[in-house]
Amino acid sequence: MAESTLQVTLCWSLAPRHVQEMSLHVPEGSTVGAVLDQGMAQWLQSHGSADMTALSSLRFQQPGIWGHKVAWGHPVQAGDRIELYRPLKVDPKVARRQRFKRQGKGRTGLFANRKSGSAAGY
Repeated sequence: MAESTLQVTLCWSLAPRHVQEMSLHVPEGSTVGAVLDQGMAQWLQSHGSADMTALSSLRFQQPGIWGHKVAWGHPVQAGDRIELYRPLKVDPKVARRQRFKRQGKGRTGLFANRKSGSAAGY
């Protein structure tokens, strides 16, 4: 009897604004880790071993399905989009504080139209 397969999509990005996407047919009951192994094997067959060091770092990235983090052992379903997330280089809270500091507190948002004599933000 033929084993049934599922179609899934594997997405990763080795650099900002450069996304790689690959459609795969995997056996039913496959895990996220198995899909990554199969996808990397197919990628190396078609593109050669030029990116081998970069591709080996994908195993250390956080996997997710449709924007939700999952474990490597999570089973996949038909139509899943498996994404590999790079670690953040800057904490978003820190980046927002730095942008706000550069903009100045008197020109934007709640602080733009202040009543004379009132505290900032009122």
